[in-house]
Amino acid sequence: MILVALLVAGVAFWAFGRGPELAPGTQLVLEIRGTYVDAPVNPVLARLFGRAERTLIGALSEMSKAERDDRITSVLIEVGGLDVGWGKASELRSAIARLGDAGKRTTVYLELESLSANLEYYVATAADEIVMAPASRSVLPGLAAEYFFLGGLFEKVGVDVEYERIGRYKSAVESYAETGMSDANREMTRALLDSIDARFVGAVAEGRELAPGAVEALIDEAPSTPERLVELGLVDRVAHRDELLAEPRIDAAQWAAIAFEDVGFDPQANFALVYGSGPVVTGSGDVSRQGNPVLAADTVAQAIEDASKAEDIEAIVFRVDSPGGSPLASDIVWRAIARARDRGTPVVASFSDVAASGGYYVACGADRIVSQPTTYTGSIGVFVLRPVLGGLLDKLDIGVESMQRGKRADLLLSAEPLSPGARQVLREDVRRIYDLFVQRVAEGRGLETSEVDAVGRGRVFTGEQARDAGLVDVLGGLRDAVTEAKLLAGLDPDTDVLLMTYPPPRPLADQIAEALGLVRVAATPELPLPRGLARTLALLGDLPPGAPLLVPPGLAEIR
Repeated sequence: MILVALLVAGVAFWAFGRGPELAPGTQLVLEIRGTYVDAPVNPVLARLFGRAERTLIGALSEMSKAERDDRITSVLIEVGGLDVGWGKASELRSAIARLGDAGKRTTVYLELESLSANLEYYVATAADEIVMAPASRSVLPGLAAEYFFLGGLFEKVGVDVEYERIGRYKSAVESYAETGMSDANREMTRALLDSIDARFVGAVAEGRELAPGAVEALIDEAPSTPERLVELGLVDRVAHRDELLAEPRIDAAQWAAIAFEDVGFDPQANFALVYGSGPVVTGSGDVSRQGNPVLAADTVAQAIEDASKAEDIEAIVFRVDSPGGSPLASDIVWRAIARARDRGTPVVASFSDVAASGGYYVACGADRIVSQPTTYTGSIGVFVLRPVLGGLLDKLDIGVESMQRGKRADLLLSAEPLSPGARQVLREDVRRIYDLFVQRVAEGRGLETSEVDAVGRGRVFTGEQARDAGLVDVLGGLRDAVTEAKLLAGLDPDTDVLLMTYPPPRPLADQIAEALGLVRVAATPELPLPRGLARTLALLGDLPPGAPLLVPPGLAEIR
């Protein structure tokens, strides 16, 4: 059936050409809603998991294409519920702003029914006009962050959690070992919330031509009805979708058939686009046993190696959306970037929603680092968790005996706390990993190790804060990263370049085989847990147990 569909599509392409003809003054109708991923997922696997994921680069490309087409004079963008972080939201917002800069009249149509419209409204504020559906109901309450601590739960079931960490801000361990937030964690969280809130308020103030203080007062009211939002100047008018449609117009599906060549795209060079999405793990592949995207070190490192050896590739753009993971895997990818640079191929890292801890490690050796102001960045630190199960086993009347050869062999046991000698071994191992992490960052950023340690210690920054700390070069998105790569490759910033995905897409037969191998996972129900808690537990499930980890606070999610 798939082959027949491809054949029909090929015949249609041959019979009808590359796309529809457009009349001058055409309105383009696009949609922004749901989940956007950076790395393309196996489409067959996504179907089996019931995921309707769209690629961020696909959405950005369609809007970029519209910038160039003089036949498009206005763009209607329907914005629904978004399931993205602040980094991707900033990318989408910037794309709408660029449409306006290109002379297109932009209208965002909000169709919302969730408790919070923070992200959706943030994206919408880049438009010339914001229109809301009459039946929409979505509160603009301001930002909030909720953290969960499982230490008390583990204590009730008889599990003690031992840990070692380097960095007073490396607070991921608190989520599993403590019952509340430490002072350092609270300090970091406040700084993150303040930074993103300032961006949010500033975007609303700029887009709606209001003073920041006035915006804060409006948010404190938490307006929810379309009529009230209009009264406050946050929305321009209330209307139905059909009242916004113009003639002539073209919808998203028809617009996708318009070739880039038809709007003057003329690439003069090829850049490799390498994705690093999900927890950093050793081995190869692009999804975990749970079906989640992973940054598999061997796959990503080989892609970087292949791109740097390809004669037709002039630069590499490394797109990172990762909360970190394995120190070994992180160093493997770091080494691949170092080798690419030694071969003379420029490497630019582009940060998406999160590039923290191991997610920062993999990119710290790049020639340039570009981050959205709202991206979770940094978290230079390391920790290890070790559950002690003796109390739980007693509660369950499970007997346990252990034997060991070697004074430190209790590192391998789980029923009793570590001996002082074994704990010292663990502490030294964690310290060694942290020192190597600091060294890698110092070399890549041109800093002294003492300077990196001063801004490290596990602290998570926003991209804006990370730039001020010397961990990021440029604030911006994927397009800005490509511009930096052009400059490093000796090209004019306005030169068209073709982004070629590395590794290239796999054959359809391989994708089907992989999907069938994981189909049993699709039947697993999602945990009925709060969003942040479920995501944190899922992250731990994708990483090796008992090993030192480079991950930031797993529950740091501001909505």
